[in-house]
Amino acid sequence: MRIIFIYVLLFSVKLSAQIPVDDCKQVTDIALAEQLAHQRIVEGTYNILGNTSASNNFDVTYYRCEWEVNPAVRFISGKVTVYFFITTGTGNIQLDLMNPLIVDSVKQRNQVLVKQHTSNTLTVNFSSPINAGVLDSISIYYRGVPPNTGFGSFIQDQHLGIPVMWSLSEPYGSRDWWPCKNGLDDKADSIDIYITSPAQYRAASNGLLQSETLIAGNTQKVTHWKHRYPIATYLMCFAVTNYVVFNNSVQLGNITLPMQTHCYPESLTAFQNGTQNTLNAIQLFHNTFGDYPFIKEKYGHVQFGWGGGMEHQTASFMVSLNESLVAHELGHQWFGDKITCASWEDIWLNEGFATFLAAFYMEDKYPANKIAARKSVINNITSATGGSVWVDDTTSVGRIFSGRLSYNKGSYLLYMLRWKLGDAVFFNALRSYLLDPQLAYGFANTNDLVHHLEQASGQNLAEFFKDWFKGQGYPTYNVQWTPVGSQHVNIKMNQTTSHTSVDFFELPVALTFKNATQEKTIVVDNKTNGETFFRNIGFIADTVLIDPEYWLVTKNNVSSKVPDAVAGQNIVQVFPNPIKDHFSVYMRKMASASANINLYNAGGQLVYTKNIVLTNGSEYLDVPSKHLPAGTYF
Repeated sequence: MRIIFIYVLLFSVKLSAQIPVDDCKQVTDIALAEQLAHQRIVEGTYNILGNTSASNNFDVTYYRCEWEVNPAVRFISGKVTVYFFITTGTGNIQLDLMNPLIVDSVKQRNQVLVKQHTSNTLTVNFSSPINAGVLDSISIYYRGVPPNTGFGSFIQDQHLGIPVMWSLSEPYGSRDWWPCKNGLDDKADSIDIYITSPAQYRAASNGLLQSETLIAGNTQKVTHWKHRYPIATYLMCFAVTNYVVFNNSVQLGNITLPMQTHCYPESLTAFQNGTQNTLNAIQLFHNTFGDYPFIKEKYGHVQFGWGGGMEHQTASFMVSLNESLVAHELGHQWFGDKITCASWEDIWLNEGFATFLAAFYMEDKYPANKIAARKSVINNITSATGGSVWVDDTTSVGRIFSGRLSYNKGSYLLYMLRWKLGDAVFFNALRSYLLDPQLAYGFANTNDLVHHLEQASGQNLAEFFKDWFKGQGYPTYNVQWTPVGSQHVNIKMNQTTSHTSVDFFELPVALTFKNATQEKTIVVDNKTNGETFFRNIGFIADTVLIDPEYWLVTKNNVSSKVPDAVAGQNIVQVFPNPIKDHFSVYMRKMASASANINLYNAGGQLVYTKNIVLTNGSEYLDVPSKHLPAGTYF
């Protein structure tokens, strides 16, 4: 009998769970469509204009917007009434409004106030200072031809020769056509929108339609929309043309949610045929992520002529009902509208999530397309070696809305978190994030999301977000594996990174071992370069696939079978190192037919013993150690 002494250090290490899932289709279409529109933007516009010059001494509670437009003429006149709380006692406030628009007057309780309108800032001087905590209001009367910035924040166009007008204010365009607070720091609690237009047209906007009233000898129509949820200024909208309107509904638990569509007459059949996909997606997202955020009102589609979609709150503007576009803009109602990124640096909280939700819907409906779709997205992300999800230049609209980084790589942060944390934890964390009273119907940054992910998982995700959010690039794996006996493999995980900002990406990696008749997938939680793992796969493999379901952003991975180079006899190996909740002893090429394993702690006490019979000079033994205290053992 041969006596074997084993020397180990025991460490307590928390393990991650990984649960695979299903599919996606056409997930790159949305980013591509929106990127094509972004390319029309003259870069540099916002380098000069910046974001907002509105003062922070007041908090908007309500906007009543009364606009008069004719879709055949690029012009707007209006009266915008702003209700606000003064947060710091002051004699004036500043709002955002572009200089080309003319402010005729500003009134407070019918008293005309002194104003200045320079440098795209409207300064309103009160007749006497207002103390902090006071609720007050002003009405701004203005008119003019809005400048054309952003994605085209105020567009006058045609469809089949019929005039059409629409707004699209993301990211900085609200001030192009109405006075407001233009930043990502203040949502109005509610809004009313009144649109006066020629009587032959219909006007769409946020919330619920209250009335359509003919005036001026039936030549004009006033359309009143009401929305009673908090809303960011860039999500407020209107569109006017000869719309056809039709209604659907979807059952969400005990609530019947109205679904209302405004589309061009020539598109009626296509929009009617495509609406069922929207209803299905609403149910899927409602059941997975929590209640549709504006469940007391409606969800709607409004057709417009821009090459993509825009997630205006309760009224997504759609060029068509492309299925993944539908799911993308709908997903924004949870991620982007209910919770809005607090900075354009964190736009992935809007666009990465919406891209992920579109993929989630497409994978659920078209599971056979899952792998091809994921490969396509990863190929786009890895088409360049650098680039972070974090937006390092918010003066560039093209950088904010980078399809490769904000949309696709942002969505894959969520894929990797889902893989790393497991379905139950991941989705619980997202539901908790959406329900957080400090965030819901407000603004959030990436750290707010991290907090909920860590709370739900019990894991520290600082390293993950340092590498994948702020860091650039991706890993490439070189997996070397050696068959050990007839059932085991020794695995060495080597990694190179595409960008110097990250020296190593810590990830759980799936490895599928195969031969002509057998297959087994294992997961190794790879935390260091060159780390080795010893696993029982139960057969002799001839092939290894790395991340076969494409959960991870990687490129050019290779695996190689390495012969067992250990020579001699009486070979004893202990795996893994460092030890987690067990250790394994593998003995091979042993000279005797049996062995006795004795494990001693540092005080010389015998804490474990095992007598084994060696078959053909080898044996594998899995030894539980979770009840042993950390320390040195012999």
